[in-house]
Amino acid sequence: MYIEGLVIPVKKDRLEDYRAWAERLARVFLDHGATRVVESVGHGLEPGKITSFPRAVMLEDDEVAVFSWMEFPDKATRDAGMTAAFEDPRMGNTDDMPMDGKRIIFGGFETLVDCS
Repeated sequence: MYIEGLVIPVKKDRLEDYRAWAERLARVFLDHGATRVVESVGHGLEPGKITSFPRAVMLEDDEVAVFSWMEFPDKATRDAGMTAAFEDPRMGNTDDMPMDGKRIIFGGFETLVDCS
């Protein structure tokens, strides 16, 4: 399994806009190889002395951190799926994103341990 993970700063008063936007994009990623898309809102995330989710995205007082991840069967599926998703007209343009895209952190991860 391969995971694409993101931490996203979202204005608290735009959280519902973000949810609707994320649901629309989730369908695009699922249609292009993702097997699961999850969006989670942070609770009780305090800024750490050295590092933390709030520090990572320079979270402002009127924002919440959203932790998002997409599961793919493998990196090759992720790579092809991301390319196809960003070419899909349903993605829209970045002008309608309900968050500050410049402060998103993201990366891909190969599964090391998966316990159920």
